[in-house]
Amino acid sequence: MKPRAPLPLPAIFGIPAAIALVTTAGLVTALLDDGLMDTLSWAALSVPILVAAWAWRKRER
Repeated sequence: MKPRAPLPLPAIFGIPAAIALVTTAGLVTALLDDGLMDTLSWAALSVPILVAAWAWRKRER
């Protein structure tokens, strides 16, 4: 069996970096205003939970 080529950094850290950016945006929008901004912050802050649930569900199969 021949060794696999190493993955480039964007392939390794791309999705975690995107989740971190969305979470940070959610935290900032939670501080800014009420109403629609609260809805956006809840949506953004639910992304890591949804991704973790999706990965957990996929792993069980």
